[in-house]
Amino acid sequence: MTTDIARDIPQSGFAFDNCRRNNFLLQKGYAAPKAVKTGTTIVGIIYKDGVILGADTRATEGPIVADKNCEKIHFLAKNIYCCGAGTAADTEMTTKSIASQLELHRLQTGRVVPVVAASSMLKQMLFRYQGYISAALVLGGVDNTGPHIYCIYPHGSTDKLPYATMGSGSLAAMSVFESRWRPDMSEEEGKKLVRDAIAAGVFNDLGSGSNIDLCVIRKGNTEFLRTYEEANEKGQRTMTYKAPPGTTKVIKEKLYKLDVSESVRITAGPSSEGVTPMDTA
Repeated sequence: MTTDIARDIPQSGFAFDNCRRNNFLLQKGYAAPKAVKTGTTIVGIIYKDGVILGADTRATEGPIVADKNCEKIHFLAKNIYCCGAGTAADTEMTTKSIASQLELHRLQTGRVVPVVAASSMLKQMLFRYQGYISAALVLGGVDNTGPHIYCIYPHGSTDKLPYATMGSGSLAAMSVFESRWRPDMSEEEGKKLVRDAIAAGVFNDLGSGSNIDLCVIRKGNTEFLRTYEEANEKGQRTMTYKAPPGTTKVIKEKLYKLDVSESVRITAGPSSEGVTPMDTA
């Protein structure tokens, strides 16, 4: 059997095969799908000894809070973690796919995986799908060259920054970083800063809420602080809503006597002998 290489190898570059189909559907009255608003606050900073990542734990479905304690900080490698904003399924499967590739890379090279390798794999994958994978990521890790923070956008573009925020609560979180971040912060100062940045998103963005998760990545070890703090603690009910009998005054009372009767009709089947329909009351 012969193989036509020119036919079997897909052409490189952009493909616009679905444009005619989409225009045809629009003419038939089928509206194009609209972008869905998502809610999240994810952040990351570089401090003196490594990287600190932070995220809230609220997952929403439109105006509905679907999960109050979801996990938005994902494992990629022992020295690399990633915060995800956007569609929960997309961020989960994207990070799992890249985590498996990074492990193969580590086994093949026998060395600590560079953070830039994870950044390259993620942005190449997202660029391939042209934004249809709704995953906005804050990537953080420590390798032999030091700590690194990357912002990775759904279309595949990246930023390398000393501190970063993403998600619908990112502006509130960035206001905290812009006013208080400084180089060579201690670990406790970094934790407090990341905690305050996530709390700013939680209390100023309806799509962010519930608890605060942190991940501290140092050279040689990582500490994942699941539920570092409960930003929105549920209050305790201080009084009862039950009213004792007689609380509402009865102005007028009138009683009615009702006679209820029930009528049953029995119909004889084809195999009955000598039975006729009968009404009973």
